[in-house]
Amino acid sequence: MTRSATLAAPAAFAALLLAVGQASAQAPEGAQASAAAPAADAGKGWTFAASAYTYLLPDARDYLQPTLAADRGRLHLEARYNYEDYDTGSAWVGVNFSGGSSIGWEFTPMIGGVVGTTTGIAPAYSGLLYWRAIEFSSEGEFVIVPDDIPGSFFYNWSELSVAPTSWLRLGMVTQRTRAYRTERDIQRGILVGLSYKKLSFTTYVFNPDESRPTIVLAAGVQF
Repeated sequence: MTRSATLAAPAAFAALLLAVGQASAQAPEGAQASAAAPAADAGKGWTFAASAYTYLLPDARDYLQPTLAADRGRLHLEARYNYEDYDTGSAWVGVNFSGGSSIGWEFTPMIGGVVGTTTGIAPAYSGLLYWRAIEFSSEGEFVIVPDDIPGSFFYNWSELSVAPTSWLRLGMVTQRTRAYRTERDIQRGILVGLSYKKLSFTTYVFNPDESRPTIVLAAGVQF
């Protein structure tokens, strides 16, 4: 991909956001409903979610990153593997907050423990802001390594997406990670997501301007 094409991509996506924002009063409500689902179900017993991200790396070994989450009211529980580092697990507890009407939001502060190749404690968060068919989501954690304080690290994954239909999602993604090493502190990419009922499938392409980009294939389910 040329540099001019790389620079044009954010502008094209911004134009798409504007067009969908103007037209989304007539769009299906499925996209916003899916974003609001955790808040809507907060008082209805346990809800669960599972996801698996397959990383296809150009200069390191490929790996699978699974996540399991459970929510009941304000309580949020989560477990991750291979998120902070290879062969590393983490467990989390958090508190769910949500609000808004035309512009909705959700925010979950968390605290967790990390054990494995990297071991430490971590304050973390996940958040979502949505308006009509447009969503911005972000999750981050600061892993404090007691035996190597200078080696402590802030991880982040953020997405800005638009849903032209109830089953299609397009957008941009950024990632800051130490699970594998790259020359870029913050990786940038594009995403295409498909959904059917409680299932979702998303393809991420990080660093698309490079000759060998990083591909991430994600699948998720809610129940």
